[in-house]
Amino acid sequence: MAPPADLRAWIALLEREGELVRVATEVDPELEITEITDRTVKAGGPALLFENVKGSSRPLLINQFGTERRMCLAFDAPSLDSVAEKLSDVLELQPPAGLVDKVRGLQKLKSIADSRPKTVRRAPSQEVVLEGDDASLDLLPIQTCWPDDAAPFITLPAVITKDPRTGTRNVGMYRMQKLGPRATAMHWQIHKDGRADYLATDGRIEVAVALGLDPVTAYSASAPLPKHIDELMLAGFLRGEPVELVQAKTVDLEVPANAEIVLEGYIDKDELTDEGPFGDHTGYYTPAEPFPVFRLTAITMRRDAIYPSIVVGKPPQEDAWLGKATERIFLPAIRMTVPEIVDYDLPIAGAFHNCCIVSIRKAFPGHAQKVMHAVWGLGMLSLTKSVVVVDEWVDVHDYAEVMFRVGANVDPARDVLLTEGPLDHLDHAPTRQFYGGKIGIDATHKGPGEGTREWPPEIEMTPEVKALVDRRWGEYGISLDNPAGNGQIRQSPRPLRRLLRR
Repeated sequence: MAPPADLRAWIALLEREGELVRVATEVDPELEITEITDRTVKAGGPALLFENVKGSSRPLLINQFGTERRMCLAFDAPSLDSVAEKLSDVLELQPPAGLVDKVRGLQKLKSIADSRPKTVRRAPSQEVVLEGDDASLDLLPIQTCWPDDAAPFITLPAVITKDPRTGTRNVGMYRMQKLGPRATAMHWQIHKDGRADYLATDGRIEVAVALGLDPVTAYSASAPLPKHIDELMLAGFLRGEPVELVQAKTVDLEVPANAEIVLEGYIDKDELTDEGPFGDHTGYYTPAEPFPVFRLTAITMRRDAIYPSIVVGKPPQEDAWLGKATERIFLPAIRMTVPEIVDYDLPIAGAFHNCCIVSIRKAFPGHAQKVMHAVWGLGMLSLTKSVVVVDEWVDVHDYAEVMFRVGANVDPARDVLLTEGPLDHLDHAPTRQFYGGKIGIDATHKGPGEGTREWPPEIEMTPEVKALVDRRWGEYGISLDNPAGNGQIRQSPRPLRRLLRR
């Protein structure tokens, strides 16, 4: 098998795997779909294909990414860590030592070369072409997600622009507030590459918006790549085959040939409008702010096109597993920059940018603080508000263990670092927007070079006694879920952990 080639193949796969429910009864895109989806996501439920959406003839797909299993199905991978290993193989390319290494190296280089997007002349995404007054956003079942949202919002777009200086393509996922039948606001945040392209233009920038992509390409639009790396090339690499592109009809951009829907248009640099409020992934509404206006020139689509959507709000929501995919897939790239990092976790409840837990191979006094500053200098991780550093043997995904280490190993006068730096555009907590305080917590074991008393040993049962009890467990007549392993009675996992590990 390979990852699904388009949204239709993805829906078919989800149905075969029992991961999708078709809803035939009429539903309202204003609030009702959100409440249905919110309950479904929090219960670890299926993807939903609403076939009868009030006010539109287009079906709406939602919760396609809502569990770990579905994310793995999207990548045709047994785990998200195995997707990361594929990327790691390329990042760790070394000069070949022998013939076998040369062959393997050439195969890896070929896989990179074959990942570049491929241009085609005809495309399913252009089976229907609407221009002028015929091109209307009213045709689409755009959701109003939360009661105080300013308007309906397009929430799962792949927004395509070019850097006006270099011609480099950027594909990003930026929400779009519907302003009317032929206009939206474009939520280009201050730290995003799309905004950089917009600021670099003189007068007008052309824009295309792809909706309804195969799941890997849709994910890649959300990936925090460096500006010079093409998101569609990443998608081709992860899919194992190139993304096919076709020339747009009214703008000088190439668009995904297998998309369900493509919006074409432009943004004039001097045209702004108030965008928001919007119920965001922080769990709070982001307030109204001035953002650019996207003007629609054409809609192209498949016949019977399917509209994709996503709801964000108080976590966990569907975007949790898009974020977890990024966390896992980009671990090899982070290790290339900070090789002492063993693993990291971005807690979903922390909206990803509020907390980062890092395990390290500690080698010298102050090593944890060095890693804190490294995290605060890494791409979008630079916006992280708090960093917790633990030793290499600590499971960063076990929040109870991390909390134990923080409680046991931290002297707040010595191990808490307070500093300042850039913060996420959507963070409402800092007094000053975009900038504020950061906290680092060193929860590692301390040595004499850090001015501590002698560090006590941890309590551990001997291997011999553990093995003895393992052998004799059946004689004791005690029923436990998992009597073997670490010699402790395991507590039942909390509901959130059960949900997130499905």
